Amino acid sequence: MKVHQILVGNMQNFTYVLEDEHTGEGIIIDPSWELDKIEQLIQRHDLKIKYIVNTHHHFDHTLGNERMKQSTGAKIVQHKVSELKSDIQVSDGDIIQFGDSKLSVIHTPGHSKDSICLVGNGKIFSGDTLFVGNCGRVDLPGGSSKELYHSLMDILYNLEDDLVMYSGHDYGSTPTSTIGHEKKTNFVMQKRTEQEFEELMG
Repeated sequence: MKVHQILVGNMQNFTYVLEDEHTGEGIIIDPSWELDKIEQLIQRHDLKIKYIVNTHHHFDHTLGNERMKQSTGAKIVQHKVSELKSDIQVSDGDIIQFGDSKLSVIHTPGHSKDSICLVGNGKIFSGDTLFVGNCGRVDLPGGSSKELYHSLMDILYNLEDDLVMYSGHDYGSTPTSTIGHEKKTNFVMQKRTEQEFEELMG
C-alpha cells in the first residue's frame, strides 16, 4: 500500500491518496481543498478510486467529497453517526478493502462523535484524534475530553509501537510519526487519570 500525503489549504490539512500497488485501486482520505492536485495525482498514477473515506464530518475534511465523487465515481464512506451524506456507513471493526489492501475502522470519538482511525499495512491514519505532538480539540460541537481520553488511552495506546502515523493536519515537528514515538513524547499520551486529562484539555 503506497501512501500519497498531500498538504492542502490554509489550515495545514493532509489529504491522502492510498494506492494498492498490485491492482491500481485506491482510496482518498479527507478531500477538502486543492482538488486539482488530487485529480492530477490520480491520473498520473492511473488509479481507480473505489472509496472516499472521511475520518470525521468537519468541513475541512469533507469539502471535496461531492466533486471527487463526480470525478472518480467513488462511494463516500463515513462512520454511522456522521451527520453528513454518505453512501456507505461503517462501524468499529469494519474493514475497508481496495484491491489487495485492507484497513480496519477504529471508532475514536472525542474530537467529534464520528471520528475514526484507519489501521492496516503497518500504518494508522488518525484524522484529528491524534496529531504529531498533540491531539484534536474538544471544544467543538460533539467534542468530549472524556471520550477522547478513552480513545487515546484505551485504544490508541494499546496499538503496536511501530505503526506509522499519518494524521489529519501538519501540526507537528514532522509530517509523520509512529505510535511508539507518540507514547514517549506526546504530552496527551502520557499516563494520567481521566480527571487529570479533562483538566489538561480545559
